[in-house]
Amino acid sequence: MSAQQGEGAEPTGPLDIRRIMAALPHRYPFLLVDRVVSMVPRTSIHAVKAVSMNEPFFQGHFPGRPIMPGVLIIEALAQAAGILAVESLGLAGSGKLVYFMGIEGAKFRAPVEPGCLLDLHVEFTQLRGSVCKFTGKASIEGKLCTDTQCVAMIAEPPKD
Repeated sequence: MSAQQGEGAEPTGPLDIRRIMAALPHRYPFLLVDRVVSMVPRTSIHAVKAVSMNEPFFQGHFPGRPIMPGVLIIEALAQAAGILAVESLGLAGSGKLVYFMGIEGAKFRAPVEPGCLLDLHVEFTQLRGSVCKFTGKASIEGKLCTDTQCVAMIAEPPKD
């Protein structure tokens, strides 16, 4: 993404769960963003996932040593990217969806366990037409847990 695309954008935040639910179609148990701490439209977002032992996936991953599945950490980053795209492009309430298309270079550096606050930092790297590229980093208390690049597409919802 060129520097001009994010230039002049004023930071916003925090965004509460109602605003998050207006931006994303996800609902419990698959909504993985609890709060947006700050966002610079067309540039970046800092969101948070409070990881609780009550999460349904901890029943089987892994009993005796609960660890948040890596694919769900990636999904949380993708949802934060979706919020950034929807808010940046003024798509809330339009019915348009942000479809996750791919990931590259995902690395899992530390486990995510119940009781932590997972910080989700996502930046736009490219916005061309309906395709967006992002980089994402998930961390706990400043310690990097996961990083990746992802691609998403903005599209109309499926027809009934």
